[in-house]
Amino acid sequence: MTTVLRNIGELVTNDPRWGDQFGILHDAAIEWEDGIVRWVGLDSEVSVRADRNTEVLDAEGRAVIPGFVDSHTHLAFAGERSREFESRMAGKPYSAGGIATTVAATNAATDDELRELISIRIAEMHRQGTTTIEIKTGYGLTVDHEARLARIAREFTDYVTFLGAHVIPIDFRGNEDAYVDVVCGEMLDAVAPFVTAIDVFCEDGAFTVGQAARILAAGAERELTTHIHAAQLRPSDSVQMAIAHGVASVDHGTFLSDADVRALAESGTVLTLLPGSDFSTRQPYPNARNFLDAGVTVALATNCNPGSSYTSSISFCIAIAVREMGMTPTEALWAATQGGAMALCSTVLGNLGIGSNAHIVELDAPNHVHLAYRPGVNLARRVWS
Repeated sequence: MTTVLRNIGELVTNDPRWGDQFGILHDAAIEWEDGIVRWVGLDSEVSVRADRNTEVLDAEGRAVIPGFVDSHTHLAFAGERSREFESRMAGKPYSAGGIATTVAATNAATDDELRELISIRIAEMHRQGTTTIEIKTGYGLTVDHEARLARIAREFTDYVTFLGAHVIPIDFRGNEDAYVDVVCGEMLDAVAPFVTAIDVFCEDGAFTVGQAARILAAGAERELTTHIHAAQLRPSDSVQMAIAHGVASVDHGTFLSDADVRALAESGTVLTLLPGSDFSTRQPYPNARNFLDAGVTVALATNCNPGSSYTSSISFCIAIAVREMGMTPTEALWAATQGGAMALCSTVLGNLGIGSNAHIVELDAPNHVHLAYRPGVNLARRVWS
């Protein structure tokens, strides 16, 4: 079946062939077949075949954008931590220790319970225009439970990230390097059939720079894409270490030094900003304007998790990035689509160029600026993926 969407008031393609990196067309149309974009151009240039295999739809002047690419989530969990959030709002500082609460709840849940929870969260995201979702493990922290989370997550997405290096389990406190041995050895062996990437939380209360380097190297040896949670709570040598290891993305980056920014700008590493976390933990918002002006490639993602960012809304993150982090609405949309795709090392996601995946969102708005202009409102009218 061929589908043609006509009468698009504003079409954001993220295809540089249309003038710049944002590739915005007005009075446009788009055609796709078998899930692949086949043609993009002006509505006046549309040539529609009059046959039963062609469906013609009318956008009625609305805006159309690529589906959001949420390149950093922790959807494979059970339980909730609203009391922890309440305490932070009353002034208690955020730390990594609350993760153990979610580990206990997740490990107690059955496979079917986890499937239902993940399915509900993905459906919620899809209704808001998110068409690609990365899911991390990390709430198992034993060989069997991490393998279980990876296996179940792979039922829902092609982008599963092994985060056995989330925090040190209680049983390994005081013998942290022994747990790193497990992560790099039998745990990595167990999850390998299901995962496409590896991640590590390098922070006080989690893993040291040296331990993170070992874990990234072990993942790279398995030809996994590598990521790192870095500089979320304070400045860290982990950022430049990770760049030297060739990670696809540095995630969080709340406390980057000038040297970190220069290193990111000179590398192929994406900086994934997670505004929902800074909102929920009362951390300062990073200066995305500074990063962009320096030449850093920036992505936006939700970091959806029960402890530090329990939001499924990319558009909420876009609004924060525009209001608090110095991004323009167009830059923020690009970061939440093409930027996320680059963090996942994909060329067919996050844009509407010919040959890309037909992950398409029609907004109930005349232009994409409304994503920031109307914070908290789900503007996704129709979603194709």
